[in-house]
Amino acid sequence: MVEAIGHYLFFGDIFFGRYINDWSMASDLQYDYPFQRLGEWVPENYNAWVANFECPAVGGLDISSAVMDQTLEFNCDPAYLPSVAKWFTAVDLGNNHTDNQGMEGFATTQENLAAASIQYFGAPDPSNGPNCDVVVLPVTGTLDDGSTGEYPLPFGFCGYDGVFKTPTADEVAEITAFSELLPTIAWPHSGAEYQAGPDEIKTNLYRGMIDAGADMVIGNHAHWIQSTEAYQGKLIVYSMGNFIFDQQAGPEKTRSALIDVTARIDDGAGLEAWSAIAEQCQHDFEACSLAASQEGLTRLQLTYTFDVSGSNNSDRLVKPATSGEMADIKQRLNWDATAAALGQG
Repeated sequence: MVEAIGHYLFFGDIFFGRYINDWSMASDLQYDYPFQRLGEWVPENYNAWVANFECPAVGGLDISSAVMDQTLEFNCDPAYLPSVAKWFTAVDLGNNHTDNQGMEGFATTQENLAAASIQYFGAPDPSNGPNCDVVVLPVTGTLDDGSTGEYPLPFGFCGYDGVFKTPTADEVAEITAFSELLPTIAWPHSGAEYQAGPDEIKTNLYRGMIDAGADMVIGNHAHWIQSTEAYQGKLIVYSMGNFIFDQQAGPEKTRSALIDVTARIDDGAGLEAWSAIAEQCQHDFEACSLAASQEGLTRLQLTYTFDVSGSNNSDRLVKPATSGEMADIKQRLNWDATAAALGQG
């Protein structure tokens, strides 16, 4: 194998409850309504899309939008999940809303996602994890004869809800265990909402995840885009903002950043060996560790490059950001400085 590339697009908050559901049910498209312009990001150019799913998905509940608005206790109809699966390979559940229907509802959400063939990771309480899980993403390998094929590659994804309490050092140490074996990406959810940048607690937490071994940190929760930085040569995104969400009050709440990640793997033989045990790895770190040990596998080293895209979900529908909106998004992200510090400017 000459080389292998994984090309991924990471999104902020997605949500199909409350007014999103009202708008969808009023449309002829019904459950496909929120996704009707996602094709403009050209999904065939990517191996996988991953987003933060900020909602339980429990069937049989009849909760009005007004009640959800008043209580901030959400639910999303599982009938959306087949449409979600057309676009997203995996979702983060490590946030402050996935337990809104209790831990039984959280378990049901996991079951419904699995039934729709959507992988998931993260927990709504970092002390009641696991926060990290094994997610299998495709990479495209190029063979010596120029032909290409897709190979499944296990990744560690770690989703932490730090809204009501900061994850402890022991909880963050889950990242270390995963990162010693797998390329590992942290998706924390914490800090103050509706702020343009992180506070010191959030900054220290996210940097600590890099120190624990994460390849990058992809943050959410603020419902605004926040800044990025390069720390120890690795990317931290403090908040990507709302991608599919019903908050419509001004551009801060209706725009989001999309992080475009390219992962290069130069060890073709190692990739083929890891791909051979990928099915054993999915959602089972212990089985993955055992299989890797039996095959004598060590962690693959990936080289990452990054780009950024943007969205605007004003007028009740998400679509790509305009050139002017992209300029504002990059400015908020401090993207040029971060890219330069990562050696990509």
